[in-house]
Amino acid sequence: MAEPASTTTNRLTGKIAIVTGGASGIGEATARVFAEQGARMVVIADIQDELGNEVAASIGTHRCTYVHCDVAEEEQVQNLVQSTVNDYGQVDIMFSNAGIISPSDQTVTQLDISQLDRLFAVNARGMAACVKHAARAMVERRVRGSIVCTASVGGSHGGPRLTDYIMSKHAVLGLMRSASVQLAEHGIRVNCVSPNGLATPMTSKILGMSEEKVQEVYAQYARLQGVVLTPKHVADAVLFLVSDDSAFVTGLDLRVDGGFAFGK
Repeated sequence: MAEPASTTTNRLTGKIAIVTGGASGIGEATARVFAEQGARMVVIADIQDELGNEVAASIGTHRCTYVHCDVAEEEQVQNLVQSTVNDYGQVDIMFSNAGIISPSDQTVTQLDISQLDRLFAVNARGMAACVKHAARAMVERRVRGSIVCTASVGGSHGGPRLTDYIMSKHAVLGLMRSASVQLAEHGIRVNCVSPNGLATPMTSKILGMSEEKVQEVYAQYARLQGVVLTPKHVADAVLFLVSDDSAFVTGLDLRVDGGFAFGK
């Protein structure tokens, strides 16, 4: 007797997805998961052109393509969404993931306002531009789509440093909550994924440490033992939020944090 066909690898069959910050880290892992799950096309958007093209080629150009886009520039975001609609007919999924980290501790009394402005241009304004233009495309095409933003555990807690980063991630949660209310009438779901600290090329570079050392540093911020948070864990959470498995879920901040703690 033949076994029933598996449904574990086709949760996104036929979907058109955009992944910002898709050239590395969480974005790259999520782009790969989307393709594995049957997405018709995954559009990777980033400013790391060489890496982005390498990722797209490794996934397969029949399933993935790369577009240069600096989310801090709204016109580039608008062009990204419009070119996706022009080439593939619509946008079903927007994973607004592009973000940056403070290069310094940024306590309140030592805030560098120009540095804060640059961080907000990407983490808050860029996120808003991605949600805005994806939502417009979905509404215009009557697509009951899904938008997921990358927030952070820092969006739900204060902290002893990284004030500008924590502020920006609180802004992402506010954006998600407002958008989820406003877009519900169109059947568009808007959610966030909030990871704990994890090793990515960006965090390793900022901290000046190897991936293994970064994992050791961030381990102190999770109560859950026996699991090391990786980009794939976050990608799987995003998959849940964009798939029909979460068809009645909107306005959720899904924390992938292992029980966040300020050191154990």
